[in-house]
Amino acid sequence: MANGIKAIKMPKWGLSMTEGSVVAWCVEEGDEVKAGGDLIEIETPKITNLYESPVSGRLRRRVAQVGETLPVGALLAVVADETTSEAEIDEFVAKFIEEFVPEAESGPETLQPQMIGAGGRRIRYLKMSDGERAPVVLIHGFGGDLNNWLFTQPVLAQARPTYSIDLPGHGQSGKQVEGGDLEFFASAVFALLEALEIGSAHLVGHSLGGAIALELSLSHPGCVRSLTLIAPAGLGPEININYIQGFIRASRHKQLRPVVEQLFADPSLVGRKMLDDIINFKRLDGAVEALSTIAGTVFPNGHQSVNLAPRLTDLKVPLQVIWGEQDLIIPANHLKALPPSVAGHLVPGAGHMVHMEKAEKVNALIETFLAD
Repeated sequence: MANGIKAIKMPKWGLSMTEGSVVAWCVEEGDEVKAGGDLIEIETPKITNLYESPVSGRLRRRVAQVGETLPVGALLAVVADETTSEAEIDEFVAKFIEEFVPEAESGPETLQPQMIGAGGRRIRYLKMSDGERAPVVLIHGFGGDLNNWLFTQPVLAQARPTYSIDLPGHGQSGKQVEGGDLEFFASAVFALLEALEIGSAHLVGHSLGGAIALELSLSHPGCVRSLTLIAPAGLGPEININYIQGFIRASRHKQLRPVVEQLFADPSLVGRKMLDDIINFKRLDGAVEALSTIAGTVFPNGHQSVNLAPRLTDLKVPLQVIWGEQDLIIPANHLKALPPSVAGHLVPGAGHMVHMEKAEKVNALIETFLAD
């Protein structure tokens, strides 16, 4: 920042992102922008997403052009008040561009996921940040992996250690899932916490991962400090079994795309890299078998086999639940199962992957909850 000028830069979504392409601007030069308001649509190899403004003020200059591909950290726009002259903005932009060095050339060595033995299983995890504060552990849903948290983990890691994991049967973790029930997965996460010497943690779980986090909180309350459940399984009987079955069966892009698009209120957000990653995972030995076992146990006959809602009153830790209003996988009306004392947040314009579609909103809810 110089002379009241605020630079808006290409964000970094996930460890592998090195550049992004400008799809569309949501505001015009001269418009007032608010922090958290829609600013620009950016496409990465993995996903297209709206980038919400990190600052408030008047948008004086749109530097990045539609169709332009820029590295992470490159200048997208300039925000400044009316007292800043055009000449000062010209000077700021020129100096930024002259001094800018892409992250690939100047940044620290990229963090890489690690493998660890836990409870006789091989589990992949990614740790970001250190510190004395209680860590956050992020647990993905059915068919996902630790990359599902690419918009969440870097933000939470600014304040405390965070761990995203590949559940057994998923990602690069071992593919043995025994009976594939919630008790198995809760015990696997508990073993991982012990292996990582995490005495207690804040848990954030999505979909199936939400039910696992809830089960772990009930079975091992001493290791959980708080619960944030995002579109969780386990609070009602309904499940989009056509999505589950389609995800398991699909082996090509043409088959998989309409299935994965159901996860989002805006299906255009699904990128080819996302589909590539899913197909590559499903080609691993034991992956499809693991998914089939889990689906047969947790979602038999097209319904959820476990209803944890009656046990919510047994929880000893703070709980909040976040849901996308347009969720096509698990209906958002499962929020009605929450006791009056539990905070439930319904997010408009988002589907099942609400933490990716409305990352700024969800991250703010989590950060506020942890701070409280």
